[in-house]
Amino acid sequence: MIKKEENRHYTSLTQEQQGQKSIVLKTPKGTKDYNDKEMAIRSQVFDIITKVFKKHGAVTIDTPVFELTEILAGKYGEDSKLIYNLADQGGESCSLRYDLTVPFARFVAMHGKEYQNIKRYHIGKVYRRDQPAMTKGRLREFYQCDFDIAGTYDSMIPDAEILRVLCEALTALHIGPYTIKINHRKILDGIFEVCQVPQGHIRSISSAVDKLDKLPWEEVKREMIEERGLESHVADKIGHYVKLQGGQELLDILFKDQDILNNKTAVEGLKEMKLLYEYLEIMDVQDKLRLDLSLARGLDYYTGVIYEAITPASTHGGVGSVAAGGRYDDLVGMFAGRNKKGQPSMKVPCVGVSLGVERIFSILQAKQQNGTQVKSKETEVLIIAVGRDLIKEQMRLAKELWDHDIKASFMFKNKPKLEKQWAMCEKDQIPLAIIIGQDELNANQVRLKDMRVKDKTQGGGIMLQRSNLVSELKSRLKDF
Repeated sequence: MIKKEENRHYTSLTQEQQGQKSIVLKTPKGTKDYNDKEMAIRSQVFDIITKVFKKHGAVTIDTPVFELTEILAGKYGEDSKLIYNLADQGGESCSLRYDLTVPFARFVAMHGKEYQNIKRYHIGKVYRRDQPAMTKGRLREFYQCDFDIAGTYDSMIPDAEILRVLCEALTALHIGPYTIKINHRKILDGIFEVCQVPQGHIRSISSAVDKLDKLPWEEVKREMIEERGLESHVADKIGHYVKLQGGQELLDILFKDQDILNNKTAVEGLKEMKLLYEYLEIMDVQDKLRLDLSLARGLDYYTGVIYEAITPASTHGGVGSVAAGGRYDDLVGMFAGRNKKGQPSMKVPCVGVSLGVERIFSILQAKQQNGTQVKSKETEVLIIAVGRDLIKEQMRLAKELWDHDIKASFMFKNKPKLEKQWAMCEKDQIPLAIIIGQDELNANQVRLKDMRVKDKTQGGGIMLQRSNLVSELKSRLKDF
């Protein structure tokens, strides 16, 4: 007898395959199934996010789940090793998409004449060969919900709306308090230049600095010196800056730093951040932001403002950020080819944000464990038969309700037991019950009972003429 392991189920193969070993039924590492209750929560999450995206004028697109490997190559810095490369199936090297941003940039480059200005949202699965942590929402297959604005606009206006969209979505999801850490790649790059980091080491050192949300400064400093070849005094200079956090007052401090003011790149970033904060104050989201000079975002394509959203639950629970994004002005140009001067033949600036549904779902699911029941079925009315051989009458009544877009159901039994029908109503949290028996049918009537009312004042339900049933149901369900 085969011993069953936790979360694994064994089954015999077909008769033709007898003699071979039994197979283990499990999902691949880093993936999972979702039951009906979980899918109900996820569906609500997608609906809430989509509603916010549409409110801000976005249209949706879709792209293949795999791209040519050369499209994805060189876009993700040290995380490129996490890309799933597929076996050659016919002369093209392909890889599963790592995110939705690079495919979007490729889409804009391919359809540039039509889509040089677009607000787009995209909800889809992405794939990463990461080390999974299932309870923390870190999977190898997961959904992202992206909102991006592509096009040439005046400085910081699209960036401000993106951050407003992010705040609206996180607030509407009721995940609890959250903070958006924000920085600017030009400020960070300027700091590295001021600290005399060799130009060729800036991206590498940036990746190390980005670990400060998980590691203490001493460990990050050791990595920069021992693994990335930085001199100790340079690392100390970097530490002076990247430990700084705050609000607009931090910008004022940096504007008084003469070394920073002498760096053109840093000053450009500071001016853009100052303007952004002015816009965010108008949009009433500036209090959600914290300027964090250690935020680097490891992806190579970011060129301007960068940000990520965290919550106490995601930070202390080890989930990580629940959303992230930034400005990437050069990514589309990488796919558009070069002109005779060696410059990109097309330049379409972009800025966007991506919400990590699995991490948000982990937080919401933990909140659901307080005993709140999740309604997975949307059934509004259960048709209950009192007596036998009423299945055709139940079908006729269900058909009438379906014709009027009322979500109705009944038990698939010719002789249903009354107690099992009531139990079905309770289990599936169906708000209304229609009761029919031979007496009701002979009088062309039905009884209606509101299952949300738990006192005994209803008795067996109120009597209604069959002709008035639909209007009565719609009246009761309009606020449901």
